[in-house]
Amino acid sequence: MSADDQVVARVQASFERQGLMRLIGARLVEVGAGRVRIALPSTPEVSQQHGYVHAGATSAIADSAGGYAALTLMADNAEVLTVEYKLNLLAPATGVRLEAVGTVVKSGRTLSVCTLEVHAIDSDERPTLVAVGQQTLIAVRA
Repeated sequence: MSADDQVVARVQASFERQGLMRLIGARLVEVGAGRVRIALPSTPEVSQQHGYVHAGATSAIADSAGGYAALTLMADNAEVLTVEYKLNLLAPATGVRLEAVGTVVKSGRTLSVCTLEVHAIDSDERPTLVAVGQQTLIAVRA
């Protein structure tokens, strides 16, 4: 389901204020109602000692994808903060990029719950699921 232009603009503006996303080279690639996808190129700057994308970078894009998915369903005067999240790493994060998808399971007035998935995308555009998780977020008034 698509999000209206005002919601997309609000999510984009908030994403652009995130220094960490800018630092690691993450991009907001899809904003829908209750669903957001973020892409992260696989570069040496986000790698760990074995050459895989670092779990910290993987979890950062998953956290942001879920947070922005929740924000798409919150009131216009709300901002979002993560209360907690858990991420299971299923496979080494290899490929040309990672894509994190946050999907709202329950959107409440105060708390929202999202599922998180991160796929590694290879050079042939084939995805491999590398992480799954769940997240709780809180709406705070701007």
